[in-house]
Amino acid sequence: MIFAGFEDAMRRIVTGDDADGRSTIIIDGPPSGGIGDPNLGGLAEIWHEAVSGAIDPKDHAERGEATSLLSPSEGKVKVRWFMIQPAPEGAPPEMIKAAARQRFGDFGAAHELRDQNRHPAMHQTPTLDIICLISGDASLVLDNTETRIKPGQIVIQRGTSHGWTAHGGPALFLAVLIDRR
Repeated sequence: MIFAGFEDAMRRIVTGDDADGRSTIIIDGPPSGGIGDPNLGGLAEIWHEAVSGAIDPKDHAERGEATSLLSPSEGKVKVRWFMIQPAPEGAPPEMIKAAARQRFGDFGAAHELRDQNRHPAMHQTPTLDIICLISGDASLVLDNTETRIKPGQIVIQRGTSHGWTAHGGPALFLAVLIDRR
C-alpha cells in the first residue's frame, strides 16, 4: 500500500551480498504490503526480522510482510510507514471510536486499545517504538499531556499509552517497533 502524495517517500531499498560477496541492492520498490483507508490512514510494511542472531547478507529472503499486524512478533523488530488523517470534521465521536475499534481489530490489536475518551485510537503495546514524522503536522497524545511534533523530529515511545493526531492534512511517519516482551 502506498499512500497518495507520498509515492516518492515510500521507497524500500534493502541490501545484501551477491554470489561474489559484494554488496548489492536486493529489493528496490514499494512497501511489501499494508492495510488502510485513504480517508483515515493505514500501515505500510517495510521489514520484520529477529533482533538477535547473526545477519547473513547472502540470505535474500523477503522479510517485508504482505499483511499488517500492529506489533512485531516476539523477539523481532518491525519497520513500517504509517499515515494518519485528521478526524473528519463533524463526524460523531462514537463513529470515530467505532472506526478505530474496527481498524485495530483488522490489524490484530483490538486488545491494545485504551482510553478512547482521551483519543479514539489510544493504545499501548509491549514495544519500544522509534517514530519519526516524515511529512505533515501531528501531535503525540499521552494520558496526561499532548505535544506537537514537526517533520524530522523523533519520538521514543516506551510502552506507554498513546495516540496520534494529524492537523490540517495527512501525516506520514516512519516507525521502528522493537518487541520487549
